[in-house]
Amino acid sequence: MKPQPLNRSTREAALERMAATSSEEPLDVLVIGGGVVGAATAFDAATRGLEVGLVEARDFGEGTSSRSSKLVHGGLRYLQMLDFKLVAEALRERDLLLTRNAPHLVRPLPFIFPFEKPVFERAFVGSGVSLYDALTLRPGAGRHRRRRAVPFHRHLSRHGLRQRFPGLDEERFVGALEYYDAQVDDARLVLTLARSAHSLGAHTAVRTEAVDYLRDGQDRICGARLRDHETGREFDVYARETILAAGVWTGEAQETALEGTGSRAGLKVLASKGIHITVPRDRIRAEGTVGVITQTEKSVLFLIPLRDVWAIGTTDTAWHEAVDSPAPTSEDIDYVLAHANEVLEADLSREDVLGTWAGLRPLLQPTETEEDGDGSAKVSREHTVMQLAPGLTGIAGGKLTTYRVMAEDAVDFASEGSFKDRESLTELMPLAGGQGYGEWADQAEDIAQAYGWDAGRVDRLLNRYGSMLGELLELIDEEESLGRPLEHAPGYLRAEVLYAVRFEGAMHLDDLLSRRTRLFHEVADRGLDSVEEILQIAASELGWDAERIVAERRAYAGYIEAQRAAEDTEHDAEAAALLSEARPVPQQHATEPSGSAAQPTGAAETEPQA
Repeated sequence: MKPQPLNRSTREAALERMAATSSEEPLDVLVIGGGVVGAATAFDAATRGLEVGLVEARDFGEGTSSRSSKLVHGGLRYLQMLDFKLVAEALRERDLLLTRNAPHLVRPLPFIFPFEKPVFERAFVGSGVSLYDALTLRPGAGRHRRRRAVPFHRHLSRHGLRQRFPGLDEERFVGALEYYDAQVDDARLVLTLARSAHSLGAHTAVRTEAVDYLRDGQDRICGARLRDHETGREFDVYARETILAAGVWTGEAQETALEGTGSRAGLKVLASKGIHITVPRDRIRAEGTVGVITQTEKSVLFLIPLRDVWAIGTTDTAWHEAVDSPAPTSEDIDYVLAHANEVLEADLSREDVLGTWAGLRPLLQPTETEEDGDGSAKVSREHTVMQLAPGLTGIAGGKLTTYRVMAEDAVDFASEGSFKDRESLTELMPLAGGQGYGEWADQAEDIAQAYGWDAGRVDRLLNRYGSMLGELLELIDEEESLGRPLEHAPGYLRAEVLYAVRFEGAMHLDDLLSRRTRLFHEVADRGLDSVEEILQIAASELGWDAERIVAERRAYAGYIEAQRAAEDTEHDAEAAALLSEARPVPQQHATEPSGSAAQPTGAAETEPQA
């Protein structure tokens, strides 16, 4: 698979192809929702040789799928529930990502589990982690054969813990266990899945909302009516099968399909909020790259080392407001800080907080279909696939780690009556940038010398682009100034802004600052100081005039102001109201979707627990 660029031109071509469909010449599959599961579903269907359309009401991963703990893990908490099958499945997917599917995006990450009671905790937690490690050793054959991707766990004495993570409270903890999971930039994973699907021929379009469903006669869904939010244009797209992957938006999105049918079926999803904060790396002392995990009375506390900051979370609270406007409140932030300070040597304060994010987990509730056991749904502990209406399949639940299994289940289920002889190839196929990654990694020292970069920058670039790094280097070879770091965000090169527009489908300033880069979360100014330089690079490529530049700047600045105000509120309702009145992109030809057939999606949970 040769990676193909995503940009404004490819989006227009995708919309034209979808608009040209008819009941006689439909797409094979239309996927509604561009979160991790929707993008993975489009990729899965494309690997089967099907003609696929993928639409997302906002940007790829803008919902839950860019607001997770950014971990790829088996889920230690499920061992407490004795759900060994689920843990083994997640560990298998973790190792596939590390070794075959996305070795450039997913990296091993050791975690410290500190002990206060040396005998009991060491025995209890140690036995659980031993089982956790053992579940990765289950034998496989043929395509299921795999090798271990991370080291086994080890025990640390009080002295060993102090050396490994000096930033923890030395008096409280008497030792620890160190085990491995993995981490990923979740937004980049979603984008790479979408680009991989596009590279196999899928027609992908962001800022494109499904506002209604098409019906063949009275019952069967045969496509959807789409609205292009960039132009206001509406048109019909026909498909043999339509798959809804809308995460916490599922309830609202499926109402249109069930309207007038009298059906009581459907996926029932509740939202639970998890928040994270970021603080500077130098505020927490650790030897190398290592995280911390402990339990709290309500959730799990993670201290997660990102490249330039620490991410600390999470919470687990019911969300009753509009699902498109989650935000951390002052109470949420104080809760995370208080629990972090219980385990750390030095106290963190609100002044240390650089950024925040909140994500909503889609928590599945039992449906009448599941309870009746009529066979029209495939249910696991983590996700459910079911027929919402003839021709329309819905999938919800799950978590980031098992996105591939969810996607395969969704396409298998939808294709049962149309193209069931087509097998998924996603277990065997690397994502864009994964094939040839090892050869590029072997050249890291030469690249650093040729471009005057240190080893850390080259490693970071390989972790973002993999074997697609050559495309970025070509931009720099054509224009040397693109090889310089951004003045106010030196972790990113100027070339990465242009690359995001020309190859990664960025269409708005927020796309560049919140997901193609993560400045929204990584720097205290939330990226505002870098806006002018980024606009200088991106505006001409996107064809923006002076008026549009002003609108983009104003929309992003207004959203940052609303986010900061939300972080000072006491209640979810206040925070949601502030964000619902501010949008990170300028409104052009239509209002942003609210309770419509396809919301910004991300059908994977924010993974608050291990």
